[in-house]
Amino acid sequence: MCGTRQPIDDEGVERELMLRKATKIMATMTTKTMTRWTVWKRSSMGFVGMDGFSMYDAEGRLAFRVDNYSRSKTSLLLMDAKGKPLLSLKPKMLSIYDQWDAYEGEEEVGGHAKTRSNKPLFSMRRPSILHSRVDMAEIFMNSLITDEEPRRFCVEGSFSSRSCKILRQRRGNYKEVVAQISRKKANSLVELGDDVFSLIIKPEVDCELIMAFVVVMDRICRK
Repeated sequence: MCGTRQPIDDEGVERELMLRKATKIMATMTTKTMTRWTVWKRSSMGFVGMDGFSMYDAEGRLAFRVDNYSRSKTSLLLMDAKGKPLLSLKPKMLSIYDQWDAYEGEEEVGGHAKTRSNKPLFSMRRPSILHSRVDMAEIFMNSLITDEEPRRFCVEGSFSSRSCKILRQRRGNYKEVVAQISRKKANSLVELGDDVFSLIIKPEVDCELIMAFVVVMDRICRK
């Protein structure tokens, strides 16, 4: 007697794949010590007219990059130093909150670039339409991430002035600083321009996610 074939739970499979991806990304660039980074608001390719980001570690080595040939509100791709796609950052069309969604990397499908999942890993936006001129943002992690992982972050301070904090929101509205942005100093007396700034990331925090937050924050705060 033949056994009854069980129907495939497509939604359950998708949930399991998303959970594995989210867990993998959370652990990819997590360090056990505080890390210091220099963020340069310029593409590592160095072409005139390019609008991107280059992120360097404390040893001056390129770690992350964003190469963008257009200054308009288009999708961005966060890559590692070798150009491997990590996170695809896309603006949500017709969003009054300036929302951006992040998806896992990109891959070639039929000769076209396509995100590896249709569900975003996180969404980042202004807290309300009343804060259109304030450097504030809130980040919602995908609900498929386990309860042990934080589901919300926020940005407080002035990103435009390179003086702000990224906070992880815990239960009970408790906030914990996980990263801090400040102006870069050439020495004790001289501060560099806005295009170069310092980023400190606390231990046990995913650097890849923080870098993505910084890139999107730049777009949200763009005048």
